[in-house]
Order: sequence, then C-alpha cells, then structure tokens
Amino acid sequence: MNWIHLEEIEELDFIDQLSETKSIIIFKHSTQCPVSFAALGRLEAEARELIDIEHDAYYLDLIRYRSISNEIAQKYQVTHQSPQIIVIKKGKAIYHNSHMGVSIRNLKNALI
Repeated sequence: MNWIHLEEIEELDFIDQLSETKSIIIFKHSTQCPVSFAALGRLEAEARELIDIEHDAYYLDLIRYRSISNEIAQKYQVTHQSPQIIVIKKGKAIYHNSHMGVSIRNLKNALI
C-alpha cells in the first residue's frame, strides 16, 4: 500500500474534497496491538489487488494521533475500533470494518 500518513485533523477536510472524485481508504492502526499488526500485514501483502481501482490510502497511528481518530469517529459517524478500515466517498463513510474483517477482499468489494 502507498500509505499517506494522516497527522493533522485539517487533512480530513482535504480527504472530503478528494473523496468527491475517488475512494479514500483510512486505516486506523494501533502500534501496540498484535491484531492491528496482523491486519496491516494482510492489507500490505495483498495490496496489488487494488492496483486497478482509483483510491488514496491513509494510515493513522491512532496511539500517536488519538484526537484525529476521535474526530474520524465523530465526523464519519463510525464507532471507533482498532484496527479499523473506513472507505470515504463524497464525504461520507460508505464502508467500515475492524479486526479480522480488515481484508483486501472486503475492501475491494467496498471500492467497486
């Protein structure tokens, strides 16, 4: 995955703008959780499956940037989970999943 590191709350406004023309993936990762590391590994191992789908992929270290994680939950009306994958289109969360549900197969289905 070509991750864009999400480190400023203001970037969420930019994500909303981008999501008007392409899908935006946000992966919320806990750097202290083995389940989160496993989910990240699954995404990265199979990322080639998304090569033909226009998208940007954002990575959030939710331990370091908890305030951004909280803002994502509120802004997109998605209950906080970790690990968590969220797809944004036209400024709205159209898909989210967590824990073992974080997979390229599930993500690809949401993006199509």
